[in-house]
Amino acid sequence: MRASFALALAMAGALAAPACAQSWPEKGLRIVVGFPPGPTDVMGRPVAAKLQQALGVNVVFENRPGANGAIATEQVARGEADGHTILLGTAGTHATAVHLVKNLRYDPVNDFAPVIAAIEPVTCIVAHPSLPANSFPELIAYAKANPGKLSYGSTGIGSFFHLFGEMLNQKAGVGIVHVPYKGADAAITDVMGGHIPLVYTSLSTAGPHIQSGAVKLIAILEPKRFAKMPTVPSISEFLPSFQKPSTWFGFFVARKTPEPIVNRINAEIDRILNTAEILGLMEQNGYSVIGGPPEKLRDLVADGIARFGEIVKAAGIQAE
Repeated sequence: MRASFALALAMAGALAAPACAQSWPEKGLRIVVGFPPGPTDVMGRPVAAKLQQALGVNVVFENRPGANGAIATEQVARGEADGHTILLGTAGTHATAVHLVKNLRYDPVNDFAPVIAAIEPVTCIVAHPSLPANSFPELIAYAKANPGKLSYGSTGIGSFFHLFGEMLNQKAGVGIVHVPYKGADAAITDVMGGHIPLVYTSLSTAGPHIQSGAVKLIAILEPKRFAKMPTVPSISEFLPSFQKPSTWFGFFVARKTPEPIVNRINAEIDRILNTAEILGLMEQNGYSVIGGPPEKLRDLVADGIARFGEIVKAAGIQAE
């Protein structure tokens, strides 16, 4: 009798799963991001608009800045697990925060169901035109010949660009001095003004200034060359040990969201990301599309937590 009852429950669950995905969405969706309008909006807003067209329900893109994304991230984690609220998270909210934020009020792994890794912002090193180095090998040679004389700007202590700068120092055996700024614009403005020689930044930020000649592109930080700039080498071509962790943007839902709904959201967003319109828009703005199944984002989160942790520890950066 018990066996028959258990079998009946299992069959009911199997039948309910497809129905669950078919009935979703039952109301409008919200895509929440924990940052003010900026880089995340470049991808997030067009995806929200396309998702609204595809699903026939209202999709609101909502910026909820605060605590480097932690407030909005926690709110989504504690919200309804029905797939109607989607978090646009980053490697900052789900990887570096583990090591840099004391008493983090959410668990990036156990409080969320990963949906899809969306894009990878292309990162780079740019320099003032007067710097006597025009390539990565020349930069390292100059840094070794002039110890303590080079500095680089970043978007702040513990930022991706600070961590990449410290990682490069470790892997290349140089001591380029870190100068933290409160934002990307301030850092690159000081490079253009000749106040500091280098900045680690995103290609989306540096692109217009590279084109105008205000700064020069030294190298791409990504493990592979950027498709839009095939002649610009990656650092890893000269320094194979420099394999930066991914700085992805990706979509999540609350942990207990039914798997069929997670898979439905994944399929819709993956299709949108791979349309010619979105692919072109992302490339134009200095992003590479990732896409793929939820497991890819899950693996990127785990990889980021481990590898960013190694950099933070080696650099002696303390959680705040």
